[in-house]
Amino acid sequence: MQTRIPRLVLLLAAAVYGGEARGDAEHDRLREALRSATIQARQLEDQRAASQAKLAEAEKEKAALKAQIDAAKAETRKLEKQHREAVEEFNQRLTERDETLEKWKGAYEEAANVARAKDAERAKFESEATAYKASTKSCQAKNVQLVNEGKEILNRYKKLTLGGALVATEPLTGIGRVDAQNFVQDYNDKLLDQKATP
Repeated sequence: MQTRIPRLVLLLAAAVYGGEARGDAEHDRLREALRSATIQARQLEDQRAASQAKLAEAEKEKAALKAQIDAAKAETRKLEKQHREAVEEFNQRLTERDETLEKWKGAYEEAANVARAKDAERAKFESEATAYKASTKSCQAKNVQLVNEGKEILNRYKKLTLGGALVATEPLTGIGRVDAQNFVQDYNDKLLDQKATP
């Protein structure tokens, strides 16, 4: 477009100056056409300059926007990297927490098993202690009874006289002997009743 307008201007100028022989009217017409073409050329040149300024401004805006996009992409990559690192760190902490939790669970189960075993052992010992206490009381009561029975036997032995001994061993009727045997059998039963059982 720029080359076409100056050619037109040159042609008009040549026609104007080369055709002075023609009339003034045509001269005026050509001069008017030259003026009009010059104005158009200036307007077009102004438009071209404005378009180039707009293009330069658009190029600047494009470069600025490209820089903003590049900065945004870089920021996005940085944020994505931070996010990945944060997720990896969180997952690592979660894994460590799970491992620690499993260790605590194992330790708790072990402690609970030990506590249950100790409780069972304590209950067994308490039961045995109760049984031993009852057995001890029973033995003590039987011991008191045995002592009493022993004292009674000794008292009867002290009271035994020669006549009583002869009656007990008298062979003819055997009544004393039967009484003596019944006495021995009764005390034998009483002593066996007081025997402590384990």
